[in-house]
Amino acid sequence: MSGNTRGQKDSRDSVDMIDRRVFERRRQDVMQLMGDGIAVIATAPERIRNRDVHYRFRPDSDFFYLTHFPEPEAVAVLCPGREQGEFILFCRERDPERETWDGRRAGLQGAVELFDANDAFPITDIGEILPGLLENRSKVFCNVGSYPDFDMKLLGWVNEVKAKTRAGVNAPNELVDLTHILHELRLIKQTDEVKVMKHAARVSAAAHRRAMQVCRPGMMEYELHAELEYAFKKGGSAYPAYPPIVAGGANACVLHYIDNNDELVAGQLVLIDAGAEIDCYAADITRTFPINGKFSPEQRAIYEIVLAAQTAAIEKAQAGCHWNEPHDAAVRILVQGLIDEGLLQGGVDELIENKSYRRFYMHRTGHWLGMDVHDVGDYKVEGEWRELEPGMTFTVEPGLYIPGDDDIDARWREIGVRIEDDVLINRNGNTILTKDAPKTIGEIEALMQ
Repeated sequence: MSGNTRGQKDSRDSVDMIDRRVFERRRQDVMQLMGDGIAVIATAPERIRNRDVHYRFRPDSDFFYLTHFPEPEAVAVLCPGREQGEFILFCRERDPERETWDGRRAGLQGAVELFDANDAFPITDIGEILPGLLENRSKVFCNVGSYPDFDMKLLGWVNEVKAKTRAGVNAPNELVDLTHILHELRLIKQTDEVKVMKHAARVSAAAHRRAMQVCRPGMMEYELHAELEYAFKKGGSAYPAYPPIVAGGANACVLHYIDNNDELVAGQLVLIDAGAEIDCYAADITRTFPINGKFSPEQRAIYEIVLAAQTAAIEKAQAGCHWNEPHDAAVRILVQGLIDEGLLQGGVDELIENKSYRRFYMHRTGHWLGMDVHDVGDYKVEGEWRELEPGMTFTVEPGLYIPGDDDIDARWREIGVRIEDDVLINRNGNTILTKDAPKTIGEIEALMQ
């Protein structure tokens, strides 16, 4: 490694899977809801991994949603009605010496030509220019709380404007969290976004197929992890959407296990939860399969319960259903299956009411999916579960996790199964974006053989 290599994404190598006009429409949609306010949106700061080594930079999702600008040290400003142009980018200038070390920059000219800013200014000049833009604006919309250091700077600039009130300058009298507007827009995926998410899903499904094909007893979990990341990179993904889970045996009962350093043992299952990120859009897939390629009778029984629960949940993923209906459908199937196998005693309604099933199933059946793997959007509106609408995308991921407790029949102990797919709501049903990843027992065993 030579010096301070940050490994940032080159602006001019950005994957242009979404038409540039889409970002302009998004900015217009936001500005129409702002009145005479002004929006100031900072991207994420760079983070130190250790000493002088940075984590690879990934832009803030809200910032990227509006700008598609992938570089650090950038602030977007939306100024409705500004005669010289409503979209301003503050960013780094071109610097041949730094670009030799850290990679090429768009610079001010690139911000205009490549990312459609009406004006671009050096980020170092924001303290001189932004206060003037805040003058006579009633509100400042910003990503409040996301980056406290930037919040303090923004408050300082607002106070500069307030100091001019005796000169007849009106200062903003309210800071408004932009996420109230922006996250409602992000919740409904448009055609270009779906295209990118389908790409991420295909790349991710190919990685899961590869893992099934190469898996053998005696391998280490991190070896399968490496196969996943190879397939992600080969498919054009810069990095995973989240740290992959490769959990053999009892590790599958740890929901967010990411150590990935145990040996894969014949006769056990391995649970893989991994998804690629493409152009800042995530896929999220979980598959569980036998390390030696053949399900045991007990593994088969638990797996079929989970698969039936997922099927029932996906059937409830329809426009007009509410958010919790897929979860309710999955829980009923899981509880009945646990009763049938003797792992729970009692009636289905009783066990759901007293939550006894949570010993074996302790999480929800899904979450919104998009630019963040646990994407933005309210699950309830005015205290009621949200109604599903076309364009919403989310995961459907029931599971069963049988602990190794002494009161459980030994044949069931430490079996962990989760099956997860990404679902898009359509006008007349849904689309399973991750359908290319095998999930029936027959498909899995055939592929592994």
